[in-house]
Amino acid sequence: MFNDIGPKGGELIAKALHKDTTLKYLRMTGNKIENKGGMFFAAMLQINSTLEKLDLGDCDLGMQSVIAFATVLTQNQTIKGITLNRPILYGEQDESTVHLGHMLKENHWLAELHMSKHDVKNCGLKHLCDALYLNRSLRYLDVSCNKITHDGMVFLAAVLKSNTTLEVIDLSFNRLENAGAKNLSETLTSHNRSLKALSVVSCSIEGEGLVALSQSMKTNPILSNIYIWGNKFDEATCMAYAGLIQMGRLKPDNTDVEPFVVDGHVYLAEVSNGLKKHYYWTPTYGNALCHSSNAGFSLVPVGQQL
Repeated sequence: MFNDIGPKGGELIAKALHKDTTLKYLRMTGNKIENKGGMFFAAMLQINSTLEKLDLGDCDLGMQSVIAFATVLTQNQTIKGITLNRPILYGEQDESTVHLGHMLKENHWLAELHMSKHDVKNCGLKHLCDALYLNRSLRYLDVSCNKITHDGMVFLAAVLKSNTTLEVIDLSFNRLENAGAKNLSETLTSHNRSLKALSVVSCSIEGEGLVALSQSMKTNPILSNIYIWGNKFDEATCMAYAGLIQMGRLKPDNTDVEPFVVDGHVYLAEVSNGLKKHYYWTPTYGNALCHSSNAGFSLVPVGQQL
């Protein structure tokens, strides 16, 4: 990670992997291999049958290489997890998301897909959701830091009524608001019984939506992890999540808030738990691979963690 490896270095590593039969997990994060280097990695996935997990986040991939990965993954049966965070894309048509949606319709082996900072809008999320009606392998979907609003939650809530594979969804840093949270809570209350973890950190949700999500946990026995920090807490929100924790329904390690009382009023403080808090850095003390900090990878263990 972050070793100033450029397109030529990416080409050398990708070509070396044509013959490699032992490496399972490669993190190229932060090395600017760009579109040219990305194309060599896509070509490599047509040949290599050992690699199970590949992280090409923040590598300045271009539209061409993202589409190439989507095309190759319709055939590659070995890759179980791929990270394509923050490509350099131009245009407003969600083109790369459309191609990744087509890939999910054909691919029945991929368990983990990270598309953070991918400029996904509601239309793009719809393409992904359309694919998830057919896909029966994806367990971890990361669409954090995109341009998804409450309108997109209509599509996600609908597919979650029938999809029984997704276990972890990261929606952090989108603009879901109360309407989006309530759409999700309705599905989680009455239909879905497979989702285990949901992150809605910093999604512009107010008390009404946060309370609705807390209520869904009372009737949904499977949803065990929920992350809500960065939204607009009111007293009802604080009381609701404090109640879940006190009754034992929500374990302290499975959320990023902790209740405390001042002058008879309940408040929520942030704690360092999340789906992948310690993915790009390690803490100065404590266990870097703590399950509560990297809950997404604990719930969906794909490949070997470094």
